[in-house]
Amino acid sequence: MMKKIGILGSTGSIGTQTLEVVRNNGDIQVTALAAGRNIELLEKQIREFKPSLACVWDEKKAKELKTALGDMDVRVVSGMEGLLEAAVEKEAQIIVTALVGMIGIRPTIAAMEAGKNIALANKETLVTAGHIIMSLAEEKGVKILPVDSEHSAIFQCLNGEDPRRIHKLLLTASGGPFRGWKKEQLKNVRVEDALKHPNWSMGQKITIDSSTMVNKGLEVMEAKWLFGVNMDQIQVVVQPKSVIHSMVEFEDGAVMAQLGTPDMKLPIQYALYYPERRFLPGERIDFWKLNQITFEKPDFDTFDGLKLAYIAGKRGGTLPTVFNAANEYAVGEFLKRRITYPMITEMIQKAMDYHRVTDHPTVEQILEAETETYEILKKNET
Repeated sequence: MMKKIGILGSTGSIGTQTLEVVRNNGDIQVTALAAGRNIELLEKQIREFKPSLACVWDEKKAKELKTALGDMDVRVVSGMEGLLEAAVEKEAQIIVTALVGMIGIRPTIAAMEAGKNIALANKETLVTAGHIIMSLAEEKGVKILPVDSEHSAIFQCLNGEDPRRIHKLLLTASGGPFRGWKKEQLKNVRVEDALKHPNWSMGQKITIDSSTMVNKGLEVMEAKWLFGVNMDQIQVVVQPKSVIHSMVEFEDGAVMAQLGTPDMKLPIQYALYYPERRFLPGERIDFWKLNQITFEKPDFDTFDGLKLAYIAGKRGGTLPTVFNAANEYAVGEFLKRRITYPMITEMIQKAMDYHRVTDHPTVEQILEAETETYEILKKNET
């Protein structure tokens, strides 16, 4: 039977790899695609996968795409309204949320309210609105299938297990390109240095986030909601080769781990076909060559973004939103070469110190906290 999916963020790293999985399998039909501005790639995707609906965030670009696709039977929509339309496209059973940023919250909620299962690759949704998303999933009886390699690993380790018997989640991290460095050394890091990830091929923002370990902090907050544990039950373990994607320690002391080569297509395919496993072409781990796997404790002093994430996650309310928004803003400024590398986490700290937390925020209050954070940081810079 044909599986029908929609992809929000189809021209990004996760979106393009999702379409590779679709291409490899032949029994998935793409019914909706949404992208930001890259209409050249989106047009190619539409011509190959023939969705009935396509959304472009940028209205002007949407008009250009409409003209370019004059010979095709596809409806082109734009903006948040268009994104919400793509999220609830009637044929789709699963919506892959691969948008970057808090823009993903409202479409994810809309898709769930329309009874769609979510293949979740948008971290910000759970980090900022986990309390809303998890209770909505329960209420609507929809599945949240993690696409992140670490959360997928934990999800796979919990298959057939009672989640109430979790003692601890062990979230692995590669340590990024600056593993072993001290704070003093980070002062001269350039954009080019931070964009060199040792193991994974990802989009620009997430690559920077991996280098500061803010990404791991976001994953810790996400894991709290996905697996119903508290922040103290999540331990970050640095495993430089990215062979172990994460582990679960149970009450009896047994530890389950999921291993594999660093290939995002594995968690994507697992989410799309869950609970079925499919053949996936690609490299396999050769344990004779691998020879050993080493572990280290993360350096919370040098990578204080991780420390701040634990503070934000424990306090909850709107503080994780401020952590996330401040990081989003600071990374943008760093990529434009307007601030130094250590200023990324300094800005997060500043925004968190300034903020007055609202507990159990609504979506509106979450988005207000994001806007307010941006405004404070802009003001401080000028």
